[in-house]
Amino acid sequence: MSPIGRLLLIVAYAVLGLSAAGRSVVQISTKLAEAPVPYLVSGASAVLYVVIAAALWRGWRTAALWGTGVELVGVLAVGTLGYLVPQWWPDETVWTGYGSAYGWVPLALPIVALVVLLRARRRTEAVPE
Repeated sequence: MSPIGRLLLIVAYAVLGLSAAGRSVVQISTKLAEAPVPYLVSGASAVLYVVIAAALWRGWRTAALWGTGVELVGVLAVGTLGYLVPQWWPDETVWTGYGSAYGWVPLALPIVALVVLLRARRRTEAVPE
């Protein structure tokens, strides 16, 4: 993986992690009883973003790969359930509407990260020893 691409992914995940953490801390601390599932999902997504950023920073490709896979599944599940069963989501999460409140970055970022990580993995595996 190129150093610039890696740095851009780290920054994107760190910023999204801080943003999601700020949102979820306010939601959980002030109105958790109103919509516990969405607010806890926002908190979990914040933790996941920070873990992915740290894994990318430390060079833990496998952890970053798994984290982005979990993230993509979460975004797709929450986004879809938000449309199919809207009463489960009385308020927004980071992943509601496939991340539309965040400019669909929560949907696009794991796809980009997975492509970059898988390409880097293939390149590493293809290098003869």
